[in-house]
Amino acid sequence: MTARGKSINLFLMDGGANGRIRCTLANWTGVAYKIPRIALDKCKGRDDFKQSGVYFLFGISDQTGEDTVYIGQAGVRKNGEGILYRLQEHKRNPDKDYWTEAVVFTTSNNSFGPTEISYLENRFTNMAVGARRYLVKNGNDPTPGNITEEKESELEEFIDYAKIVMGTLGYKVFEPLSQPVVM
Repeated sequence: MTARGKSINLFLMDGGANGRIRCTLANWTGVAYKIPRIALDKCKGRDDFKQSGVYFLFGISDQTGEDTVYIGQAGVRKNGEGILYRLQEHKRNPDKDYWTEAVVFTTSNNSFGPTEISYLENRFTNMAVGARRYLVKNGNDPTPGNITEEKESELEEFIDYAKIVMGTLGYKVFEPLSQPVVM
C-alpha cells in the first residue's frame, strides 16, 4: 500500500514556536501538546489537561549530557485533576529537575481509561528503549494491562499517529539509531 500524505495542524498557543503547541491530525481523535516546563502554569483551567493521558518529559542528563526522556501516565484523580497535576508533581520533584519540555498525548473525546494509558505507557517506553536514541529514565517496566484484540488494534493505530506527531514536534525518540556498517 502506498503511504498517504497527512495533514497536521500545529496551533501555537502562545503565538510563537518556543511556547506551547497543540497538535492535531486530520481523522484522529488524539491531541498532543508540547509544553515548555516554564509554561506549565499557563495550562491551568484547560479541561483537556484534567483528562487521562500519557506524557514524555524531555531534557538532558546532568550526569552524562545525554538526551533524556521519562515516559509516564496520568489518570483522572478523585479531585478532578489529571495530566497537568501529574506534570506539576514532576516539576516539584528534585529528582526530575532535568526536564525542560513535556509532550502530552490525550484525546479530544476523553476516551482514555486506566487500561488504555497503561498499554500506551508500556508500548511507548519499550519503543523508546528499543530505539536507543534517548536515555530512558523510567525506573520500572510499565505493565501493558489486559486489553482485547480489538482495543489493541485501536491503540496501535493511535501509536502510529503519535509517532508521526512526535517526529513533527522534533523528537526522534522512536526512530532507532542506525547501526554502523561493518566492512
